[in-house]
Amino acid sequence: MAGGGSLGAVEVGMLQALLDWGETPAFMVGASAGAINTAYFAGDPTPAGARELERIWCVLKRRDVFPFNLGSVVRLLRHRDHLVDSDGLRRLLERYLHYRRIEDAAVPIHLVASDMLTGQEVLLSAGSVVDAVLASAAIPGVYPPVQIGGRLLIDGGVANNTPISVAIGLGATRVIVLPTGFACALDKAPTGAIARAMHALSLLVARQLVQDADRLAQGAVELRIVPSLCPLDISPYDYSAAAALIARAKAGTRRWLEQGGLDRAGTPAQLREHHD
Repeated sequence: MAGGGSLGAVEVGMLQALLDWGETPAFMVGASAGAINTAYFAGDPTPAGARELERIWCVLKRRDVFPFNLGSVVRLLRHRDHLVDSDGLRRLLERYLHYRRIEDAAVPIHLVASDMLTGQEVLLSAGSVVDAVLASAAIPGVYPPVQIGGRLLIDGGVANNTPISVAIGLGATRVIVLPTGFACALDKAPTGAIARAMHALSLLVARQLVQDADRLAQGAVELRIVPSLCPLDISPYDYSAAAALIARAKAGTRRWLEQGGLDRAGTPAQLREHHD
């Protein structure tokens, strides 16, 4: 599961369609927003768990994830190194995640973060699940880094936002990628520092995924990428459209499955550079 801010809701619809089709994961790898979905679903890896994940996304508000307020302005004036405290996201994770350590998940999970100093990929497969998710989702300059094992960790997107190579390195011979895609149909750039940072990150994620998929396509691993939504005019900073995103992604993924999507290799055109 890849990152993508509020577009992480798309992955929920994809996941529901795959479960309805009979697909079940042997293990899961997630980064950034994908780490949040991965961690929650691994606690209850059933259709009921996926429905509950949908419910959570549909009641989520931007202020729950990015409580930008007067305190944020004060932090800027004091030359702090981030815009938003992660306390709100931590509270959400502690409320909804019903296990505390990564190794206690019902399905094995691996979350990807990045070393802030070196940019090196850091794979988190044990320890506090809340801390690991916070580290994987710590957008540089927006959230504070998270210290784990003596290292300051930031968003997994810096090193590997759609960690196909991680899954292969862990022994996967068949990988199904759930991408968030990017807002290809926006008629103007988002306004605001966080919105622009997240839009730029979503573009980076999509391009990195295409490069990784093209590079790994000739290997022995069976790689399948679920098509992302297109056209899409929702900013990854807009948390008001989760229900519509989930419904579209579920319907689109169902059509893809019915048309033999799991039998065909290749990178979906929706992920390649375009503007609709």
